[in-house]
Amino acid sequence: MQIPARGVFVDAPLSADQRQFSNSRFILFAIICCQFLIFEFNTMDFTRFPRRRYCKNPTPLEPLPRLSSHLGGKVDIWIKRDDLLPDASGGNKTRKLEFSIGEAIAQGADTLITCGALQSNHCRLTLAYARKEGLNCHLILIEREPGDYNPKASGNNFLYHLLGASGIRIITAESDPLVEMQKMADQLQKAGKKPYIIPMGASNAVGALGYALFVEELMTQLNDMALKIDQFVIPSGSTGTHAGIVAGLFGNNVDIPVTGINVLSRTKELQTELVHSLAVELAQTLSIPAVPRERVICVDDYIGPGYALPTEAMKEAVFLFAREEGILLDPVYSGKTAAGLVDLVRNGRFSAGSTVLFLHTGGSPALYAYQDVFE
Repeated sequence: MQIPARGVFVDAPLSADQRQFSNSRFILFAIICCQFLIFEFNTMDFTRFPRRRYCKNPTPLEPLPRLSSHLGGKVDIWIKRDDLLPDASGGNKTRKLEFSIGEAIAQGADTLITCGALQSNHCRLTLAYARKEGLNCHLILIEREPGDYNPKASGNNFLYHLLGASGIRIITAESDPLVEMQKMADQLQKAGKKPYIIPMGASNAVGALGYALFVEELMTQLNDMALKIDQFVIPSGSTGTHAGIVAGLFGNNVDIPVTGINVLSRTKELQTELVHSLAVELAQTLSIPAVPRERVICVDDYIGPGYALPTEAMKEAVFLFAREEGILLDPVYSGKTAAGLVDLVRNGRFSAGSTVLFLHTGGSPALYAYQDVFE
């Protein structure tokens, strides 16, 4: 035996059998550690966050065989029907509002304030769930051009009045919605109210939790159906849905590529930066590793002249989904996203034999305000 230095004990050299046993123990220990790390990486605890339960059941995951055939039959297109989420004509904002309104109620709010475009699906659903919770709700609506607002317009505008908005304020496109919402909150506080501000689209780290959680619902369905998805095509607007899905997939160790179709008047570079920034913030909120930038893919070829402004490609896509599959798209979000999907399939951007999933985010009430576009 070797004489150890002071305070150190050194064993004699190990035999071959002893080394093999030691190596085996090390390998077993490494495997256990890796399994523990993987488990930790794949488990996101959403019970830490205040939440209301508006989504009672998973939304349907369905094939679109007629549309797939119409587009050449080389790509198998499926759809995730978040347009069928419950209450007030449904739509993707319901998932976000579970957490946004959950936090508002946890903080003792009695009034919600939010903002959106004149035909905002987010404003419609925020107002609907405010009414469901017994809360007041004030809306700030943004005109693209002065004079665009018609208080008697159809679509979501009609529903604002039917649902009984506590107040509607119109601002110009040059105004800062966050500043305007804070002004309204200050006024309401002086009147003794307890307001809670929900940003446009509920697109902050609180609202985006809804679409990180959505990934777990989606993966349960895909695993149960043994359905492998090669590409996921989604709308990319106020960033919350896109960031939530990217962070949720990454946090669940799922490597499905996500293509976000820009619906706002932003370049793909700017949209990528905004989505990635929110995805990183959301990852911190969820205590998972930072989402790599390369996970965020945005396409800006289908916006047309601007947000909410019709395009021929959008019109064709809305007609295709309606007449081939009996599914109604909205002209602002899902319509332009579907236009992108159709064009990408036609131009061979997806490999033959691949399976592509399309996220329908809802918004069909806005169709009625665009009736003249489809005549």
